[in-house]
Amino acid sequence: MPVPVSVINDAVTWWELIERRARATPDLAMLVDAGGRRLTFRQFRDVAERVAAGLWELGVRPGETVSWQLPTTIEAAVLMSALARLGAVQNPLIPVLREAEVDFIVGQLRARWIVVPEVFRRFDHRTMAEKVAARHDARVLVCDPATSVGGGEAGEEEAGEAGIPIGLPLGDPAVLPPLAGAVAVAVDADGDAVRWVFYTSGTTGVPKGVRHTDRSVLASSNGMVYQLGFTEADVASIPFPLAHIGGPGMLGLMARVGCSGVLVETFDREATPEMLARHGVTMLGSAAPFFHAYLDAQRRHGDEPLFPRLRLCVSGGAPNEPGLHTRIRAELGGAGICNGWGLTEHPVVGYAAPGSPDERMERTAGRPAPGVSVRVVRADDTPAAPGEEGELRLRGPQLFAGYTDPALDAGAFDEAGYLRSGDLGYVDVDGWLHLTGRLKDIIIRNAENISALEVEAVVLRHPAVAEVAVVGLPDARTGERAVAVVVPDPDQPAPTLAALVAFCRAEGLAPYKIPEQLELVAELPRNSMGKVLKRQLQLAF
Repeated sequence: MPVPVSVINDAVTWWELIERRARATPDLAMLVDAGGRRLTFRQFRDVAERVAAGLWELGVRPGETVSWQLPTTIEAAVLMSALARLGAVQNPLIPVLREAEVDFIVGQLRARWIVVPEVFRRFDHRTMAEKVAARHDARVLVCDPATSVGGGEAGEEEAGEAGIPIGLPLGDPAVLPPLAGAVAVAVDADGDAVRWVFYTSGTTGVPKGVRHTDRSVLASSNGMVYQLGFTEADVASIPFPLAHIGGPGMLGLMARVGCSGVLVETFDREATPEMLARHGVTMLGSAAPFFHAYLDAQRRHGDEPLFPRLRLCVSGGAPNEPGLHTRIRAELGGAGICNGWGLTEHPVVGYAAPGSPDERMERTAGRPAPGVSVRVVRADDTPAAPGEEGELRLRGPQLFAGYTDPALDAGAFDEAGYLRSGDLGYVDVDGWLHLTGRLKDIIIRNAENISALEVEAVVLRHPAVAEVAVVGLPDARTGERAVAVVVPDPDQPAPTLAALVAFCRAEGLAPYKIPEQLELVAELPRNSMGKVLKRQLQLAF
């Protein structure tokens, strides 16, 4: 007997949702990747449970923290759900993080396991993970579909009826601890236990651990379903890291409504749009660089629509360039770009729904999602009037459970329990949300946060740099780019951009954080208190 939709929507834990969807529509397609591997919802559930058993046989236990750094593959999605079945605390890490960041995170969380690919994009993740694990008494599990992974059957072993290689340990689900409702008996069944820890760049320059529950993660999925109108007929593109907060949100959305997703492990400007077109996607994401690639592909394709089933494009993070929404709608079809806004601490604040007026879709971040409350507060902590700029403060079912460093919590919330977002904006008289700037010193490049302070600390170590300020400037391809404004040391040859990039790489800074532009100045503009006036620098360059 099919499972009623209301029962699926009532699921409050990750594994409960996966289990209920598998029973409701077992044979509907769930995931496909660029290599042609496919899983239905039932196959996905079965494979995830076998991987959970393989992890159990290796020694992974409920409540233990598992840090995993995998690209956007079937393995990442399966591992996510296998860890949920076990009741482990999972710490997804985006693949671009390098040893310094991973070492800090694993150390702060006291993670017992680190799961990585052998190599991804020519970077040796195994060696990095082994170095980190040795310093923190952790164990390394290498995920590689072509390699047998210790503990259970893996590699070329077919994952159940799916008939595909899975680069994770496989075991017999009979060894797993029994379930209480839909979670392991050692874990709370109400969805309120902390089960996820995501890291985001902070204004202090030190990554901040953001703690989430199953309930808060799934609430973000509900917000997208409601505002963007996803149904069983949709086919979503997933070109961003599944380790990003949007990863479980997107997979949760698919399980909520029964739609399918196409995983993009490595985005190629020419090959990826063609691959997505072959799979009949109805949703394209998720930021300006991808949208430009889709437009270029359509222009190469001529008058025939490349994405004939396209319903909408979805964007969040840095604002898109003026006119991009209109070009997307005119050239690709569908509703255009449904822009939204969210933070790791509160994943979905709101979206512009398909069919909204073009001006609203172009210039706003939509309306708040159901259950989300947005307050706009002046500098003196009094409420702002409609249309008046202030700090945006947030509260709702998606709100995180606090930081891994409790000292950060005191300044994160106001007296009413609202999150101080650090972002500036206003809500107009019709309830539309407008973003105008940021209080915090964060650059958003390709939808990833970059702490300007962290980059400045690295650049300042260069012997030819006397002073530096790192700012974000609008970029048509990436949303924003990091610009290093440097006062050279008068006793050294002035640094070049190439030399600075090489230095940052040698210092272990993640590639996406490295400045893409260098400006040399005699002095940095400052106010009477000695604070660098970064807005002046942004206007100057």
